Amino acid sequence: MKVDIETPAPELAAGLISRACADVDPEVPFGLYLHVPFCATRCGYCDFNTYTAGELGSSSPESWQEAVAAELESAARLLQPARKVSTIFVGGGTPSLLGAAGLTRLLDAVRAEFDLADDAEVTTESNPESTSPEFFADLREAGYTRISLGMQSAAQHVLRVLDRVHTPGRAVAAAREAREAGFEHVNLDLIYGTPGESDADLHASLDAVLSAGVDHVSAYALIVEDGTALARRIRRGEMPAPDDDVLADRYQILDDRLSADGFGWYEVSNWARDDAAACRHNLAYWHSHDWWGVGPGAHSHVNGVRWWNVKHPARYAKTLAEGALPAASAEELGAEDRHVEAVMLTTRCRTGLPMGILDDAERANAEKLCADGLLERAETAYVLTDAGRLLADGVIRRVLWG
Repeated sequence: MKVDIETPAPELAAGLISRACADVDPEVPFGLYLHVPFCATRCGYCDFNTYTAGELGSSSPESWQEAVAAELESAARLLQPARKVSTIFVGGGTPSLLGAAGLTRLLDAVRAEFDLADDAEVTTESNPESTSPEFFADLREAGYTRISLGMQSAAQHVLRVLDRVHTPGRAVAAAREAREAGFEHVNLDLIYGTPGESDADLHASLDAVLSAGVDHVSAYALIVEDGTALARRIRRGEMPAPDDDVLADRYQILDDRLSADGFGWYEVSNWARDDAAACRHNLAYWHSHDWWGVGPGAHSHVNGVRWWNVKHPARYAKTLAEGALPAASAEELGAEDRHVEAVMLTTRCRTGLPMGILDDAERANAEKLCADGLLERAETAYVLTDAGRLLADGVIRRVLWG
């Protein structure tokens, strides 16, 4: 069942969301995603729900912070029994624009409504240019346990195509500063396949990553999203679109280099030095745990119900000020929806697709994929081979539909 509404209303809270939250399983891990929608500039490839100062209208970081506190209060009130928070992820946007003081207030707002698990993972994304040794030291003192830095590339001309504003060496310096401040877990994000990027550029980026002392790397193929500045430039013929064969070659370079340095893949786009370094919050998404997304445009999933908030910060704040949940739409996942999602998500993980969730036809499809060298049998799961990771979406389609 799906409910779409033009204006968020108390009926939605009394409907799908409140029913989902009224009888949650306390054994299912619970996380919070906090969306910071502010950016200094808009990157040409980005279609995230973010806003520069000129696009905010009557909204401000202060009104956003007040609205976030109100949504956290609503979440804590609706979730029964009370949930202890296992993971927090502050994403954006550019959370580091709030400064350490703003990010500390954000974590304080969470603690005012929720108890954190003793081993809670608390991550914030950061733009290297808006960080400093003092910034990281203050975050560590506030209780953050993990830093994720957007690096994208070490090549200046690649950053220019992506409209990234940081200098190539700053991401590595920031990662080292975070480690020196006491952060055991630090991630660097890469994007590969940008028009104009060469194999040598990617190798140089990996040289920089491996020199930074981080324990986690995320690497994503460039996706050209409709409506972005990059899409318009490609459509005008100013640069070529990413090439699938080149993307596959670059992924192989990434995996070879990272594996040789002691990293292991645990999800198709993520590598960690050991199990402790894997991002537990992102794994919660891949394994369909419960999470509440707080902030404009944030998505949530609790007890088989999924919803997403209105996008603009001003409307988000106004809705909460009026006492309503800021959900724009909600849907209840049926048994078949849950099954398809479980296959789609678990297949991408190193732990693999559990054999026990497959019907006879799907098991036969998986066995054919093993014969084709795209899956391999583990004890109780089917796991993507190296070749299978390059074709993960196609593997998932073949498991489900032959």
